[in-house]
Amino acid sequence: MEQPSRQRVAEEHLERAEERLARIAFEDKPEGPIAAAVIAGGVGAAALGVVTTLAEASEGIREWLQWSDAVGPLSGKVIVTLAVWLVAWAILHVMLRSRPYETRRALVVSLVLIAVGVVGTFPTFFQLFGE
Repeated sequence: MEQPSRQRVAEEHLERAEERLARIAFEDKPEGPIAAAVIAGGVGAAALGVVTTLAEASEGIREWLQWSDAVGPLSGKVIVTLAVWLVAWAILHVMLRSRPYETRRALVVSLVLIAVGVVGTFPTFFQLFGE
């Protein structure tokens, strides 16, 4: 009698595993918390671009953002951006936590916000607003 090949044994094992998995009932969970995190990341990126441009446009804002002399206004930009990101994430999480928000839409919103942030941090852009 011929023994089954290793490949055949592996295929049978995989088929049994797939059958067991098919019998398990998975609960659908709302994607709102995931969407909230993704959108909040975009909000944080946009905030960095806006704060960077504002610091270039206004001497008063640049001085206010200089919380560390060793780092300059970058210290304030980063801390403000982190605060905006955390607040946005908390608010969006509360708003979307039990909603079936479409993840694709959240990704598109986030990518647009990230693009705004990237443009705002390019020297060619923010130097247009310099004094």
